[in-house]
Amino acid sequence: MIYGKIKIKSSSSSSNKKPAYSISEWEAKLDQICVSKQDLNTMIMNYLVVEGYQEAASKFVQEANIELPVDHSHIYERAQIRNSIYQGKIQEAIERINELEPQLLDTNSALHFTLLRLHLIELIRQSATSSSKDIFTALTFATSQLAPRASENPKFVADLERTMALICFPLNNLPSQLKDLIDLDFRKEVATQVNQALLETQECIKEAKIRTLVKLWSWGENKLKQNKIGFPGLNILTGDFVKSE
Repeated sequence: MIYGKIKIKSSSSSSNKKPAYSISEWEAKLDQICVSKQDLNTMIMNYLVVEGYQEAASKFVQEANIELPVDHSHIYERAQIRNSIYQGKIQEAIERINELEPQLLDTNSALHFTLLRLHLIELIRQSATSSSKDIFTALTFATSQLAPRASENPKFVADLERTMALICFPLNNLPSQLKDLIDLDFRKEVATQVNQALLETQECIKEAKIRTLVKLWSWGENKLKQNKIGFPGLNILTGDFVKSE
């Protein structure tokens, strides 16, 4: 079709076709992005400090020949708290938290309840594996420490009821909706919440930069999908690209 001297081509399906990239093409584009070794080392150090891996951070300082950040956010104390939670020593973790940040649990009722709830789970776990199978300690703790707090928050009531349901079943034969409570990943989840709360109280960045970068990558992938652009997805666990469907 011609208007004056300007020739306008009719649109076709081929002209509207969105680009699509193979794995090799996508990797070639990524190879064009230069990231300095210093930036990588800084990001690794940031992760180790924020997550509270003191020993690994100290070794990395020596291997990479860099300096530990001046403000390393009580990394040793946070590492001790994390390890206590990982080991199921929740009362010990609470005492360490109170030593480091005396006001934290008083002002963060949700976190305090979560820790007490995890302690109850550990008491139930201990009773199930003991020869006496005595559940009295767990019941007493739930009555004295959790029930009064649950009465102030409907969500706490639901969480407490779900936790108390563990008493009704053998721990090796739990309904699927309760299994996550005794999974050791729950300890890790609580430890992460505690670490982030401590960092926030100390007015530090509460999330490692690499976690933010992963979220940004996911956001970018979603944007590409919305625009119908074909590209290989990234398997975060393996670091490999997979062909998009």
